[in-house]
Amino acid sequence: MDTDLGLGLTSLFIVALVAAITPVIVGLLGWMRIPQVVILILGGVVVGPHVLDLADPGSIVLLSNVGLGFLFLMAGYELDLAIFRQRAGKLALVGWGVTMVLAIGVVAALAAAGLVRAFVPVALGLTTTALGTLLPILRDNNMLRGSFSSYVLAAGAVGEFLPVVAIAIFLGSHGRFIGLISLVAVGLLGLVLSLAPRLGRGGRIARILREGEDATSQTTLRWTVAMLLLLLVIASDFGLDSVLGAFVAGVVLHRWAPGNVEGLDHKLDAVGYGFFIPIFFVSSGMGLDLESIIHAPGRLVLFFLLLLIVRGLPTLAVYRTALPWQRRLELVFVVSTALPLLVALSEIGLETGEMLPENAAALVGAGVLSVLVYPAIAVAIDRRLARTHGETGEPVP
Repeated sequence: MDTDLGLGLTSLFIVALVAAITPVIVGLLGWMRIPQVVILILGGVVVGPHVLDLADPGSIVLLSNVGLGFLFLMAGYELDLAIFRQRAGKLALVGWGVTMVLAIGVVAALAAAGLVRAFVPVALGLTTTALGTLLPILRDNNMLRGSFSSYVLAAGAVGEFLPVVAIAIFLGSHGRFIGLISLVAVGLLGLVLSLAPRLGRGGRIARILREGEDATSQTTLRWTVAMLLLLLVIASDFGLDSVLGAFVAGVVLHRWAPGNVEGLDHKLDAVGYGFFIPIFFVSSGMGLDLESIIHAPGRLVLFFLLLLIVRGLPTLAVYRTALPWQRRLELVFVVSTALPLLVALSEIGLETGEMLPENAAALVGAGVLSVLVYPAIAVAIDRRLARTHGETGEPVP
């Protein structure tokens, strides 16, 4: 037990050190505009078992999963469900539907050529968007501004949530019917939790919670963490992917926050981005199978390009009447960025024995490369638009 504890503490220290050094490296290489997420993942590769072997990913797997949970909680927290009654939400749903059709056709062709064995995980992987991963990049570069932000958030949310729903139904450990029932159960629980604050509004408990928000008791933050862990546990017990529970927790929290929580977003940033989320990204890098990628680099390049072609390019047509072509091009690279769900889908494919190890490694590697390349291109386009049209980046009449 002492050996396990020592290994876990050592690994956690190494991961924390990588997380602490990352902003310094990003600052020193400011001219390259590298997202912190990329440095965290690459740092994980360096300290992981395939390079320096300084840390063991298995010893921090629980903290890594909580970090993944916080990543999706933040994505759900940023999402206002009312957006799906607006044009941005409707176009996002249409865009994802087109992507799904393309993904099915492309993966069917790959399967016929003998390059793919796990049809469903790979097809779903090509429809994902890493909104949780993108949020810190978008925030750091002031890209969540103006009317364009609603299109970004809607497209990102759809590309993150609908694949999770599909995973629950088609890849759940208890079968499709049970997966659908479990999905409905988690959704109903989320609805109940979202209504819970109204029951105690104006009462003594509500007053206690409100008075403790910024005191040492940090009541709202503690309840937020408890709700996140509750939904993670329930999703896991139902055989669903944990990211579903985390995303639902974020959506619920968004309904809590407007009337009850002041400054909660800053606290979530501190806990999530300050500790748990970096652990997930570093751990993802530690688990990257470099040997498989080196032996089959063409697969990584193929999946990297397919993310852009299948997920991104339909945006040019779907949003043609809603956004100018420069904004559509920027959105192409935003929605083509994928990673956390690719990690989850690869793990599912390997556990079931359906996915080839080289495809699992290539899929995750393509996700890492997409985080490195696609947001950087989107940021460059956004900065150019800001210089041309002013600070908002909106066309000047």
